[in-house]
Amino acid sequence: MTISRRNLFKAGMAAGAALSMPSVLRAQTGPLDARTVRIVRSGLSVFDPYFTTADVTVDHALAIYDTLFSLDSKLLPQPQMVGKWSVSEDKKAYTFELRDGLGWHDGTPVTAADCVASIRRLGQTSAGELLMTRARDISKKDDRTFTIVLKEPLGLLIDILARPFIMREKDADRPATEQVIANIGSGPFKFSHALAKPGASFTYERNEKFVTRKEPSDGMAGGKIVKVDHVIWDNMADAQTALAALQAGEVDYLYGPPADFYSAIEADPNLELQVLNEAGWDMFLRMNCLQKPFDNVKARQAMLHLIDQEAFGRVTAPDPKYRGTVTSIFGTNTPYSNDENTGWYKKGGDPEKAKQLFKEAGYAGEKVVILQPTSWGAASDAAQLLAASLRKIGVNAELAPSDWSGVVARRANKGPIESGGWSIFITDAADYTLSDPSAEAILTANGEKGWYGWPKSDEYEALRAKWADAATLEERKALARKMQRVWWDFVGFVMLSQYVSPIARRKTLTGLIGTPVGSLVMWNMQKA
Repeated sequence: MTISRRNLFKAGMAAGAALSMPSVLRAQTGPLDARTVRIVRSGLSVFDPYFTTADVTVDHALAIYDTLFSLDSKLLPQPQMVGKWSVSEDKKAYTFELRDGLGWHDGTPVTAADCVASIRRLGQTSAGELLMTRARDISKKDDRTFTIVLKEPLGLLIDILARPFIMREKDADRPATEQVIANIGSGPFKFSHALAKPGASFTYERNEKFVTRKEPSDGMAGGKIVKVDHVIWDNMADAQTALAALQAGEVDYLYGPPADFYSAIEADPNLELQVLNEAGWDMFLRMNCLQKPFDNVKARQAMLHLIDQEAFGRVTAPDPKYRGTVTSIFGTNTPYSNDENTGWYKKGGDPEKAKQLFKEAGYAGEKVVILQPTSWGAASDAAQLLAASLRKIGVNAELAPSDWSGVVARRANKGPIESGGWSIFITDAADYTLSDPSAEAILTANGEKGWYGWPKSDEYEALRAKWADAATLEERKALARKMQRVWWDFVGFVMLSQYVSPIARRKTLTGLIGTPVGSLVMWNMQKA
């Protein structure tokens, strides 16, 4: 799955604006006690993890849905909803049987038909595209068993089956381009429609009928033991208000606090910073390859030389212990990180080289519009630094400020600036997600069929297509170097910095589970 970093303050109070839900009773939440955890987690406006790649939606899905397989702390897929499975000698036919005790929050049993529909829905997204091109048949055998028959072997099949969140058949049958808003899953938490207060808070209740696996919890795999009755996500757009609530004990957990709050948090004897994603995040900029000036590869190459990663790192994470540089399209901590074709990297950047490349691109003063997410402090500051860097070399850079939801809406516009288009936007991704180019949308280069920015390279795509057939780690490492060589020639994105973002919590909240993809995992947490 594509998991793209969505910081605490990206969406702010816009969370409730686009919300479409059944009519519900706006009840008050219960008292804050040892069985209730309050988390400042903003921006939940889309509830369907097939419809968006936003981290906050994935975190919501992890709470209420379950998966066939789940990734452990080493990113290896382990059975979750699946009880047992087998594969034929020719590696083309797989049989999966669901484990006992699986039931939907509405009281009906989970069936193989639900799983088949969910897998097919995944196939409508980039995360499931490979499976659908290789599958001859995906069908149920009986109520608890389904089969996948392939045209040719696919070594990544079990990894792929860790991606789909399993929905009821009637929900999964909706096209992936249409949102599912029922919020009925089979996971360890139930979404409370009765306690939902869009724009203010959402409440998750312990699923008393959830049957956990017996294995120890490990990453997102193993046992999912819920030790509290309620988890409430509070939407607080103002960072200072959120910190004050944490200090006062009104909330227990602050997701992604701004870096300039770290010293205050560390000085408070009741609070603690905790890194749950040690692999960190990679911040990058994406250019609109369909419009001037970045439809010219020379202009895109200019951006590689312009960027001073240390300067952007100071914006992203002022404390040096939380930041670094990143030159590989496969991140800094994955098995496929490499230094192929990275001669463009230079400490401090090379503005003169960037200026020369813009000239070679035929740049004639066209406006370069940078989308500035004002509700995400680090990215907003990075956008301002980027605009200043471009202006210094004679580029007509202009900032377009909005909250993150405004960025998300505008970046889908493929048109020119004059028609509401854009030139550059900044975002980031969990470092470890860059280890799988077969599923990670930002590592595609298939033009207008691809992710925002729409870079195109047939040579790169031909190499990416070979990923699924690389049988060993060494083969994939060799392929990764070839892919990176081509990528840094056509420049599908430009890295800005690598950083680690701790969460802040009251010391009375323990048992938090760290994951290499940075997801908010709510099982196992407990309060003293």
